[in-house]
Amino acid sequence: MMRFLKFSVVAAVALASAGCCCSQSCDTKGVDATDAILETIMTRRSVRDYKAEPVCREQMAKVIECGIYAPSAMNMQPWAVRVVDDKEFIDGVTAIAVEQNPKLKEQPGFRNFFRNAPTVAFIACPEESYSGEYDCGLLSENMMLAAWSMGIGSCCLGSVVPVMNSEAAKPYMERLALPEGYKLLVAIAFGYPAGDAPEAPARDASKAYYL
Repeated sequence: MMRFLKFSVVAAVALASAGCCCSQSCDTKGVDATDAILETIMTRRSVRDYKAEPVCREQMAKVIECGIYAPSAMNMQPWAVRVVDDKEFIDGVTAIAVEQNPKLKEQPGFRNFFRNAPTVAFIACPEESYSGEYDCGLLSENMMLAAWSMGIGSCCLGSVVPVMNSEAAKPYMERLALPEGYKLLVAIAFGYPAGDAPEAPARDASKAYYL
């Protein structure tokens, strides 16, 4: 919480020092630095170590619901979400990944290819969609933020895609039953964190500014 408050103060000072182009002062009535949405965004971190217990399916249902309420171009909702908490499935894909890259097992505490997560969401979009990747990015972020607000950690896993697209993993891709013409875009690990969330790396505030 203190990190969040510190960031809020620094951000406010930075914007103020840049000057204000408004003819009227901003109305901040009712704005609270401890607002739950802002706190969730500012404190969410990628988690790479999880308890073995799968995420409660009722909680995952809410995570998915928040995901599909993300905006999409022309409300096409060009996503397909498949959630897996079957240990046999996860271990099977892990075995394929390790066969392709034996060094994976050298990672400290390695248990599975999905950063040891017990629950994994596979996100896919149409191969020909002009906005599908962007829309699925919005869906993914909604899901991760919703999960964090409920004490559930997450981590985006792009490295899963080439493994799942390999010939050896074809049976597992078939089990996902993605719609015809869809491609796997990313996997997201979900689980209850096994330890404290890591500290946030420094952000470069100079990359965003008013013209």
